[in-house]
Amino acid sequence: MPGAPIDALRRVPLFEDLDDAELQSIADLMNEANVPAGVIVTAEGGPGDGFFVIESGEAEVTVDGEPHGTMSAGDHFGEIALLLGSNRTATVTASTELRCYALTPWDFRTLVEGDPSIAWKVMQSMASRLA
Repeated sequence: MPGAPIDALRRVPLFEDLDDAELQSIADLMNEANVPAGVIVTAEGGPGDGFFVIESGEAEVTVDGEPHGTMSAGDHFGEIALLLGSNRTATVTASTELRCYALTPWDFRTLVEGDPSIAWKVMQSMASRLA
């Protein structure tokens, strides 16, 4: 099912400065992904091929095989992949059935190239985090 609730995107720091119309543009590009418990969503060292916002369920994060935390509804991961397409820095495994929304880097790139306002706000958000 295409589309994500914009309320889920409002909680993503990368998108905090976007208005409702801009958030809706991103939400419209996202697809629902349902992941069974025990399935790896992203593998450390693998390609950065998507950004995810968790709608429900829990996921375990590991780095170098060591536990690094748990994520649940409202959490997100893969923002570096969204912007850079770089390899994954962690493995994320569904602890329970996981319902999330996914966005590919190429869809996001097309959107920001066509909407300078979104590009500018995302760039400013990134810069403020690096400062």
